[in-house]
Amino acid sequence: MLTITIAMLIILLLAGGVVVYVAYPARGHKTPYVPWVGEAMEKAADAMPTLEPEESKDWSLRR
Repeated sequence: MLTITIAMLIILLLAGGVVVYVAYPARGHKTPYVPWVGEAMEKAADAMPTLEPEESKDWSLRR
């Protein structure tokens, strides 16, 4: 029973972090009350590798 409670707590904290990130730093706003959380999330997002879109490719099926 204790492991289920701990697992659910971790899941809720992770989900809350995702909601906070989507609501503030992803939109370019500062996180209210705890700005260091938003700054840490921005640093983590900037450290992730991303793929740049290829503008010259035509992926349509028509020729």
